[in-house]
Amino acid sequence: MTAILGISAFYHDSAAALLVDGNLVAAAQEERFTRRKHDYRFPSQAVSYCLAEAGITPEKLDYVGFYDKPLAKFDRLFETYLAYAPIGFRSFAKAMPLWFSGKLNARHEIHKALSGRYSKRTVFAEHHESHASSAFFPSPFETAAILTMDGVGEWATTTMGTGKGNQITLRNELRFPHSLGLLYSAFTYFCGFRVNSGEYKLMGLAPYGQPKYVDCIRRHLIDLKDDGSFRLNMRYFSYCQGLRMTNRAFADLFDGPPRAMESELTQREMDIAASIQHVTEEIVVRCARHLQQQTGLRRLCLAGGVALNCVANGRILREKVFDEIWIQPAAGDAGGALGVALLIWHQLLGKPRHLSAFDGQQGSLLGPRYDDEEVRAALDAIGAIYEFHENEDQLCDVVAGLLAHQKVVGWFQGRMEFGPRALGSRSILADARSPEMQATVNLKIKYRESFRPFAPAVLEENAAEFFAIQRGQSSPYMLVTLPVHDNQRILISETERHCAGLDQLKVLRSRIPAVTHVDYSARIQTVDATRHGRFEKLLRRFANQTGCPVLLNTSFNRRGEPLVCTPEEAYRCFMNTEMDVLVIEGFVLMKHAQRPVKTSAVPTLDKNLPLD
Repeated sequence: MTAILGISAFYHDSAAALLVDGNLVAAAQEERFTRRKHDYRFPSQAVSYCLAEAGITPEKLDYVGFYDKPLAKFDRLFETYLAYAPIGFRSFAKAMPLWFSGKLNARHEIHKALSGRYSKRTVFAEHHESHASSAFFPSPFETAAILTMDGVGEWATTTMGTGKGNQITLRNELRFPHSLGLLYSAFTYFCGFRVNSGEYKLMGLAPYGQPKYVDCIRRHLIDLKDDGSFRLNMRYFSYCQGLRMTNRAFADLFDGPPRAMESELTQREMDIAASIQHVTEEIVVRCARHLQQQTGLRRLCLAGGVALNCVANGRILREKVFDEIWIQPAAGDAGGALGVALLIWHQLLGKPRHLSAFDGQQGSLLGPRYDDEEVRAALDAIGAIYEFHENEDQLCDVVAGLLAHQKVVGWFQGRMEFGPRALGSRSILADARSPEMQATVNLKIKYRESFRPFAPAVLEENAAEFFAIQRGQSSPYMLVTLPVHDNQRILISETERHCAGLDQLKVLRSRIPAVTHVDYSARIQTVDATRHGRFEKLLRRFANQTGCPVLLNTSFNRRGEPLVCTPEEAYRCFMNTEMDVLVIEGFVLMKHAQRPVKTSAVPTLDKNLPLD
């Protein structure tokens, strides 16, 4: 037996992943255990979970891998400070304690997390090498092009390469400070959202605006080449030397200071979001097209934080730059833990890959699970009132009926998802046909901005009837945005056509309005029995009862909190929101039957924080 533990830590979304004889046994983000969203600290609890899931002790590990090279990253930080000194001393001084207390001592932190019981080799991979490994090795492709894009690793911000069999090769890179991830984060910050978590909001806001600032961005901020490479004009950015992403010169370009967090959104922010999203898509598509021309390959693997921009991913597909793409579900830093473990197994040890008919990610359902007895004990300890359905078919029929009657359901089943998306294990579900459901779930359950779109979960066999996706094509990880099919759209009036800003939310655009964004797009999840098990059965029963094989699917959490991990967390979220029903394994809990509990305060987002 060969056991390999991969770790990502200290920057964003710390995580651990475990391979045993090349098989992916477990993976999880630290935030799910500490309840601290995007927890960057060393993933001690995630490590403990992975070892427990595999039933092994630290002594049984053969290799531990860390997803980047902290010394090389520190070199970049120090060189950047020297280039701008004495400007930026406050930022540099603030970063130093964290570096010396943890980031430069990754080997010590690993030793401590494993209780001093591991004494074998620790491998430090390059950051984008870990991303590339996480993209290619779990993919269903024997050979593919690889594109990784994020904020910054050690020095690289974008890499291009190829994967074949059990080897990856990276040939080209773009280097800090020229970074698409940091460019997008700068606009995220300027629009009043939190860096490293608000990028989803910026992407969701973009369709409400017009790309009126595109020429301004191209003229002043970026020198973009045909091959997707670019240089940023650092006169307008502060992330190299300050505690903010942008400066006064940047604000002068965009008609005023940054939006204050939690203040009212204006048309300016919507237009800015539309503009940077347009530029981002153009860069991604140019990079992908150049990579295809260089390699001649027809399949593409993606990872890095920019790979979570599902609108850009959809453009690669729609423009047929590649025939097929596969995106690592945990595309950000968390996926680096998996990447370094796979890199050790295949590239260091030379072990062959065995391709799956689907992929090697196992539906990305790699976290903790709870059996019926554990759930019953937890619910009884809380004093919850429930009905238990031992028969799965009966359970799915009951829950499908509740959804058809406009109930919002918390759905907690099987293993927790690895990565940022809820894929039918820790999900909040609702009827996609309801015109009111988007606002209801956003405002009364998620406690977040009304403009945020929701994803549709659709039976894979029916996806092409509802969305612009080819028959037989899958999107199981909710990482591609595609148009809603013309035959599902509703003709709107001339007055409705001219609605602007958030008034567009009031317009009924399709027969599945709760999951149709204002530009007629949807971030789709295709659901099949092999990957999704009971979730697929529920969706099929809902289709049998309603004629509609589509449900609204969003993550089981409230604003500012990670996905729920345990039955107790699920119950607390259920009781502290206006959710109607909670389903944990075979247990069904109705809100009206529960005893009142003290409601905790609705969480608010932290202030903007700078990147490392």
